[in-house]
Amino acid sequence: MNAHAKINLALVVGPTRPDGKHEVSTVLQRIELADRIELEPADQLRVDGFDGDTLVRRALERLAGAAGVDPLWAVLIDKAIPVAAGLGGGSSDAAAALRLANETLDEPLSPKALHALAAELGADVPFFLYEGPQLGEGDGSDLTPLDLPQPYTVLLIIPDGEPKESTRAVYAAFDERRGADGYEHRREQLLTALSAGEVASFPPNDLGSSPLANELRALGAFRADVSGAGPAVYGLFDDPSQAEAARTRTEGRGRVWVGGPAW
Repeated sequence: MNAHAKINLALVVGPTRPDGKHEVSTVLQRIELADRIELEPADQLRVDGFDGDTLVRRALERLAGAAGVDPLWAVLIDKAIPVAAGLGGGSSDAAAALRLANETLDEPLSPKALHALAAELGADVPFFLYEGPQLGEGDGSDLTPLDLPQPYTVLLIIPDGEPKESTRAVYAAFDERRGADGYEHRREQLLTALSAGEVASFPPNDLGSSPLANELRALGAFRADVSGAGPAVYGLFDDPSQAEAARTRTEGRGRVWVGGPAW
C-alpha cells in the first residue's frame, strides 16, 4: 500500500485548548510522493526497512489491544518521504499499517473506532485513513471532506541545513509572539477561500515562512508556503513546465521533488 506524503495547503493556528493542544484550521492534501507499506500475518510483531520507526509499531500495538488480539504482523517500510520534513511520513505509514492490519482481523474495527485510535497516535494520522483533501479542525483530527480544484503541479523543496524544529518548540515560539491573536478573522478568510475554491487565496501558514516560498512565487507559483511546521517548502504551479523551470532555478538549494496531488 502506498503511504502518501501530505502538504498543508493552509494552516491557521489559534489559542491553546484545554487539552494543551492548539486550535487549528488546516487544509490537508496528499501528494504523489509516497512510502510503500507491506504487511502480513506473522508469529510476532516485526517492523523492518526503517530503523527510525516508532509510530507504526505503536499503532499496531494499539490496534491489537483495541481488538483483543496479539500484534502478530510483519511490516516492511520502504521509505521515500524525507524524514522530519513536515510531510507527515510517519503518520502516513502508521495509518497505512492500521488499514492493512485492520483488514486481517476477524472483527475489524469500525471506521469511527479506527479514527479514534488514529487520533490518539497523532493529529495527522486520521487524515491518512480517508481519501481526498480534508479540512482539519479542533486539534486537526476533526475532518471534513473538501472538493478542491487540483489541476496543478507541486514543487517540493527540503532546504539544506534547515533541520525540523520540534513541534513543541515551534508552537512555543508561536505563543511567545502572540500568534493566536486574530485567529477567528484568519479562519474566516480561509473558510471564505474554501467556499470559493480559491487555493491561491488561502492565508499564509501561521507557524512560519521561508524566503524560498517568495522565490517560488516569483518563479510563477500561484501559491507557495511552508508545509506544517516546516522545513519543507512547496509551490503550486498551473503549468508543469513552470514547475520544472523552477526546479532548475532552485537546484542546489536542497532536496527537490516535482509531482502532482494524489486523491
